[in-house]
Amino acid sequence: MTYGKKISTNRTTAYQRNHNVVTVGVIKSGLGPISNVIAVLLIICLLGLLYLTQVTKTNTLGYTINNLTTQQQQLQEQYASLQVQASRQQGLDKVQNSSVATAMQPVAPTATVTN
Repeated sequence: MTYGKKISTNRTTAYQRNHNVVTVGVIKSGLGPISNVIAVLLIICLLGLLYLTQVTKTNTLGYTINNLTTQQQQLQEQYASLQVQASRQQGLDKVQNSSVATAMQPVAPTATVTN
């Protein structure tokens, strides 16, 4: 029988030097095409959510900056008005208390002009 002879020759060649006797099967452990699509969609959704939070944060800060700028302008106008008011009050006090004003005497009207 030649059948037995082939088996014996295959065994002898299998145990020769630098020949692997045991083969290790590789287990394919990857995601399928549907799982890959779902994973990509999930990542895209997360990136979109991150983008939306950043845009919302930027808009909120923009409104805050706008409100603070308006408040700063109002305070500057109020400050200028208070400076004018203070200079007016200081001017009247200085004129009334000056040496020239204290040396003046009040004059009463002597006559009125009639037509």
